[in-house]
Amino acid sequence: MTTNNDARPITADEIEKYMLSMRDDAQRQVLMRFFRTAPGQYGEGDEFLGIKVPQTRALVKSIRGEVSPEEIEHLLYSKWHEVRLCGFLLLVDEMKALLPRRREPVSERHAARRTIVDFYLKHARQANNWDLVDLSCEYIVGEYLLYSPADETDILHRLADSDNLWEQRIAIVSTLTLIRHNIFAPTLEIIEKLKSHPHDLIHKAMGWMLREIGKRDEYTLTAYLEANYRQLPRTTLRYAIERFPAPVRHSWLTRK
Repeated sequence: MTTNNDARPITADEIEKYMLSMRDDAQRQVLMRFFRTAPGQYGEGDEFLGIKVPQTRALVKSIRGEVSPEEIEHLLYSKWHEVRLCGFLLLVDEMKALLPRRREPVSERHAARRTIVDFYLKHARQANNWDLVDLSCEYIVGEYLLYSPADETDILHRLADSDNLWEQRIAIVSTLTLIRHNIFAPTLEIIEKLKSHPHDLIHKAMGWMLREIGKRDEYTLTAYLEANYRQLPRTTLRYAIERFPAPVRHSWLTRK
């Protein structure tokens, strides 16, 4: 997509029209099966164009800085999955540009980062499939929390207390950024809230986060499992111990 030469912001309609020109019907059918869009499935009713993520990323790179918040909002409410992803990736790009630079106080531009987070959370339910959540939340909510006072993790608790599956997944997956900086407490707090959740997408996300903790601190993971493995969903436990040697995995899975 070519950018403007007259400094006029690119509109959501222009972006969507361009993305419609990239439509691939064969790939569309593959994605609609993969993301469970049939009646009764978690992605019921979602519509795909058949555009691969690297293509959407390339588009975002070509238009970054040229799409207003109002137009991003329009993208987030498109019926097309990939157009919504484009909107979320534009927000990711905006947050990246606001992260503290070397030797810059972390409080610098904090208010601007909060504006991005508030915008994201206002429209979070538009991230209505696991890829839209996973490709955006850690880079927006997670990065914001990394450079914020510890008490701002109440954002995660509000999301975990939501009645919306996607907001709940945002709550747990956003902590991946903190895990990567060896901050584990928020993850374990959110898992405590969600460990009785009925949905497999939350079970998988919790196990994924526990596995990531274990990569950095096996003692913390093992201690958590010792205290909680009976209450964890089976899928969560399987994901959490995935990197353990086979005999150790077997031991965990056969415990009474």
